[in-house]
Amino acid sequence: MNLLHPDARVVDAATGDVLTRELVDGFRDEFAGERLAFLPMPTTVPAIARYLAALQTRTPVVLLDPDADHTELIQRYMTDEVHPDLALLLTTSGSTGNPKLVRLSRSAVLANAEQVAESLGVTGDDVAITTLPLFYSYGLSVLHSHLLRGATVVLERTGIMQRDFWSALDEHRVTSMAMVPYQYEMLRRLRFDPAKHPSLRTLTQAGGRLRAELISEFAAKMDAAGGRFFVMYGQTEAAPRMATLPPDRIADKLGSVGLPMPGATFTIEDDEVVYRGPNVMMGYAESGADLARGDELGGVLRTGDLGRLDEEGFLFITGRLKRMGKVFGVRINLDDVEREFPVSAVAGDDKLHVFAEGITADDARALRTKISEWLGTHFTGVDVRPIEALPLLPNGKTDYRALEASL
Repeated sequence: MNLLHPDARVVDAATGDVLTRELVDGFRDEFAGERLAFLPMPTTVPAIARYLAALQTRTPVVLLDPDADHTELIQRYMTDEVHPDLALLLTTSGSTGNPKLVRLSRSAVLANAEQVAESLGVTGDDVAITTLPLFYSYGLSVLHSHLLRGATVVLERTGIMQRDFWSALDEHRVTSMAMVPYQYEMLRRLRFDPAKHPSLRTLTQAGGRLRAELISEFAAKMDAAGGRFFVMYGQTEAAPRMATLPPDRIADKLGSVGLPMPGATFTIEDDEVVYRGPNVMMGYAESGADLARGDELGGVLRTGDLGRLDEEGFLFITGRLKRMGKVFGVRINLDDVEREFPVSAVAGDDKLHVFAEGITADDARALRTKISEWLGTHFTGVDVRPIEALPLLPNGKTDYRALEASL
C-alpha cells in the first residue's frame, strides 16, 4: 500500500528534517520476513518513514503511544499468522474493559484517506500542522489524507499553548489545523483570531461533541477571515472519519455532525446509528489469533451511537448506547446529563456519579439538588464530586475508566 504521493512533503518544524523516498526505502529491509510490526509513533520524520516502509512492504502495523509501556499488549498480540488484507491495527479508547485492536484493511485505510481529502478539498497546495498524536486515529487521518494528495505536513510537538507552535504555523504558511473539543476550548481562552494567520484557511473538529456556542463562534471567525470550519464525526472503527458538516450548512444544521462520507450511508436502526462504507474495519482483535481473521463486518458498522437523521439526511448524535445508567430503576442517558450540566458523568451502584472541575463543597451540594430535580429523582441517587482536573485520554476525551476506578 502506498499512501505517499510523489509530491507529498513532511517537514519537522524544530529540526528541519524532511521526509524523503530514500529514507522510507532505507527502512524497508527492517520488515523483511516480518509478519507484524509494533511501531511506537512519535511525531518525527523517522517514525513516519518507518511506518510508510512497513505499509509498502505489506507488513501489518500496530501503532503505539511512544510514551507508554506496551509489554503486555505486545505479548497478547504476538502471532505468526495474519490475514493478507490486514494493514493497520489501532487501539480503541473505550471506557471499559481492556483496549481492543481495530483491524483495518489496506482498502479501508486508502478509502478513508480519499474520502477525507475529497470532503475537505485537500490539494497539493495544502499545508497541515500536527496538533494531535499520530498514533491517534484522527491525527493519523490528517497525515494520510495529505500524503495521498501530495500536500505538506509540518511536524510540531509543543502544542497550541506555546509560542513556537504559532511561529511554525506562520513560517511554514500552514493552511489547516485539526483539533478536538478541548483544544477549541483552549483556543477560545487564547482569544484566537484567524485573521492574524493569513495562510490559515481550514479548521476541522472531531473527536467528540463541541459545544454549539463554540461551533458558531469558530465558524464565524473563519468565515470573517475567508476560511472554513468543518465539523466531522468518526470512530477508529471507520479508519476513522464517517461524516462531514459543510461550512455553509453549519448555521442551519447546528448540532449535526453532517452528511456521510462519499460512497457511504447512514441509517438509524433501533435508535442506533449504522454506517455503511468502504472504510469500515474488518473487525476487532482481542488476541493474536484474531489477526488471522478476515472481514467480519462486510462494510457495516453498528456505531454504538444513538442518533437521528433529518429530512435531508444530516446526522444528529444524541448519545451512546453504552452511556446509559439507572438511578432507582430510572434509565438515564449520561450524555444528556453532560449536555445539561458542566460535569462528567458515570453510573454505578444504582447511583449517578458526576465529577465537576473546580467547585466547592457548597457548590457540589447545590449541583446535586439541581441534577436530582432535573432527573425527577431523590437527591440520594446523585453523587457530586469536586475534582481539580478531569483525567483525559491522549485524544483529549474524558477518561471515564479512570473516573470509574476512583469511585
